[in-house]
This record gives sequence, C-alpha cells and structure tokens, in this order.
Amino acid sequence: MESLVDLESRVKSRPLPQHIGIIMDGNGRWAESRKLPRLEGHREGSTSVQEVTRSARRLGLKALTLYAFSAQNWSRPADEVAGLMDLLREYLLKERTEILENDIKLNAIGELEKLPRYVREPLDALREESASNRSMVLTLALSYGGREELVAMARRIAEEVRAGNLEPQAVSEALVDATLWTAGLPPVDLVVRTSGERRLSNFLLWQSAYAELYFTETLWPDFRAQQLCEAVGAFQQRERRFGLTQAQVTPIRLAGT
Repeated sequence: MESLVDLESRVKSRPLPQHIGIIMDGNGRWAESRKLPRLEGHREGSTSVQEVTRSARRLGLKALTLYAFSAQNWSRPADEVAGLMDLLREYLLKERTEILENDIKLNAIGELEKLPRYVREPLDALREESASNRSMVLTLALSYGGREELVAMARRIAEEVRAGNLEPQAVSEALVDATLWTAGLPPVDLVVRTSGERRLSNFLLWQSAYAELYFTETLWPDFRAQQLCEAVGAFQQRERRFGLTQAQVTPIRLAGT
C-alpha cells in the first residue's frame, strides 16, 4: 500500500487546484452510527480539519475553504449550536501556533457578526496575527450562505449606484468578484463534499460556476490526508474546458505540460 508521503509526493508532482472548497458533511451520522452524541462527531471532525489543513499545506495549495457552519445551522438544537461554538473556539486557540508557524493566513467569511463574542474575539485576533502570512489561505465559512453572500453583494453595489459612485453599466463579473466575501481569493477549482450527498447546499454558489465537483461516501470525521489526496488526484484526471471544445482545449493543455 502506498504510504501517505509517497501519495502526497505523487499528487504534488502534477498540476494542483489553486483553491479547494470542502463541504464537511456527515459528523452527526458518524456519531449516531456509533451510538454517540452528535457533538462527538463534530469533535472528531475537528481532527479531520487539522489533518486536511496540514496536508493541503504540504501539497502546496494556495487556498482551502472549509464550510464549517452554515447560515441555516443556527436552526439546529440550541445545545448542538452551543457545542459547535465551543469547538470552534477550542480549535482557534489550539491551532493558533501551528497556523502562525506554518505561514498560513486565516480568513473567515459569512455573517460573522452573528457569532458569539467568545468566538469572534479569538477569531479576529488570529486573523489579524496571521494577516501577513502568504503560504496558504485557510478560510472558515462561518454563519455562511451562498445566497446570503449574493444578497450582501447586491446591496453593496446598489448602495454605490444610489450614491452616484457607480453607473449600472459598470457592473461586471470582476466587480461582483471584488464585492463578494471571498474577494482576493483564487478562483475555486474543486469543491469536495463528503458523506455521499450530492448537492452544494448553498456553498460558494457564484464561485463554483466552473469548479470541478467531487463527491465521496466518506463521512467527514473519516476524511483525512489520504482522502484529500484522492480528491485532488481525481481532479488531476479531469479535462477542464470552460465552455471550449475538446479540440480547442487540447493544444492549451499540451502547451502547459
């Protein structure tokens, strides 16, 4: 069986996606299948976050975005939400040193003002401390929804038009990109969803327009470095056309090899 070191080396030797987004699904089912409280699944899932982030950094990915808590997750039972907030705070405090020492920039997107203060404070502190890091951007999508992001973007642009700072005809894809919460991040090349579900669930809707989609039956708490490499390996086998024909793409692909 191929070792993780050899697997990461093989994957690293081929063209990599610049930006991977992961829908981390299946924590609750993982716990329920073991007759454990749902929060134990989230706790084990936090270990997957640590291992996948480390592997992404070793591979040389430029950006990794993790769907950690959706705008709709606030509707879950209050004790589960509270437990998730506690785990998030614990993660931010525990991983601070590793994030800083590995030159990782921590980013966060979503309706962050809805997070409790005891989470926002370590989050804001680590974002500020890591702001100058350049090796990889780790983005946590917190209280995040793709539709909510698009609404926020539309409101900001509408306000600029109403203020007379922007003409309607000046609205472009580039302006939308620059007004979204993900402004400044590379285009999303690959979206991974765990647990066997096959939908985006309101994740990076604009940004995923041309992303490759990878679905796996693996539940998030069982998704580690090896599974990340397998997802990237599958991406590397695909031909990305962006609306072109295969005949048009082939010379471009060959020129890049």
